[in-house]
Amino acid sequence: MKATKIRDDIYWVGAIDWSVRNFHGYETGRGSTYNAYLILDEKITLIDATKKTFSDEILSRISSIIDPAKIDYIVCNHLEADHSGSLDIIAQKCPNATIFVSQPNGLKNIAKFCGEHTYQGVKAGDSINIGKRTLKFVPVPMLHWPDSMVTYCPEEKILFSNDGFGQHLATNERFDDEVDYAVLMHEAKKYYANILMLYGRQAQTALKTVSTLDIDMILTGHGISWRKHIKDILDLYAKWSNFEADEHKAVVVFDSMWNSTEIMAKTITEAFQAKGICAKFFDLKTNHYSDIMTEVLDSKYIAVGSPTLNNGMMQNVAAFLCYLKGLVPKKNDRQALAFGSYGWGGQSIALVQKELEEAGLNIFHDMIRIANQPTQEELDNIYTSIIEKL
Repeated sequence: MKATKIRDDIYWVGAIDWSVRNFHGYETGRGSTYNAYLILDEKITLIDATKKTFSDEILSRISSIIDPAKIDYIVCNHLEADHSGSLDIIAQKCPNATIFVSQPNGLKNIAKFCGEHTYQGVKAGDSINIGKRTLKFVPVPMLHWPDSMVTYCPEEKILFSNDGFGQHLATNERFDDEVDYAVLMHEAKKYYANILMLYGRQAQTALKTVSTLDIDMILTGHGISWRKHIKDILDLYAKWSNFEADEHKAVVVFDSMWNSTEIMAKTITEAFQAKGICAKFFDLKTNHYSDIMTEVLDSKYIAVGSPTLNNGMMQNVAAFLCYLKGLVPKKNDRQALAFGSYGWGGQSIALVQKELEEAGLNIFHDMIRIANQPTQEELDNIYTSIIEKL
């Protein structure tokens, strides 16, 4: 495995995970990368690491440039195992290295993740000189763990952003101007929606700090790094972190047993369309939660439907609502609707509405409950009623 040159004496030495398709519940259809960077200076420095299963790969890439034993400093921007899993094995190969980690949250926990090594805590404003270059540490707590930080090199105008601005995207290319722009931006949006959406306030704080830095490159912890479209991704993060909704976007999400709830979902979708609102239609039997959340991120309206099964909602719907509640900021202006069909009890629709309310969404229309197969008259009433409310 060979390192990739980023700039003179700066190399990408991470790992490409072509096969990963699930990242703690988030579907990663295009794989991912675990990015790490090696800086050759008076103090040879490694920034971040990889999953433990890719220890051989990162060590091989480092070894293509230098003997790992020559590493003086290691910066661990974030303790999560996809970034620190190989750190114990790497540190054993460079026993004289000092590992820098955020203080207090990183320092008090890193030994549990990475074993006993030489650690040094750093806080806001701290920096280290590695020769011709300086590394400045910027804490970004809860983006998306308490220990998270980013590292800035002013001489190179490089921000090592770890989980910020990343994507789950496996590719041999390293930069934004080397890949399809539409694919890149979709994966960046999906990544934000499924990992960082809940932490918008923290993202805004981080963006204020980043905006004061002179940046030529953002070297990410996952996927593609940024050198051409830096303003684009910063502008999008500013929008996403404010949880701004598009008045002309909606999502309709449902599961159905005998097509009754599905027919209702189609009618609701058409009602949105009639009001000039682009509605995305998601059957939970064939669409993954993480793809739906990518659209929820900037949609004004969300309609969720379920038939009644065993006095409750369908399992797929319950799981989706659990996922939704874990990601959506509690204070928001999203508008929601619960709907569904039933045979006799009909408890599911009220349960769906309760979950939507607990997620912080605002109910814009009374729940819609239809017994058995909806008649054309009932469908017409749904269509007209929703149009009147929009």
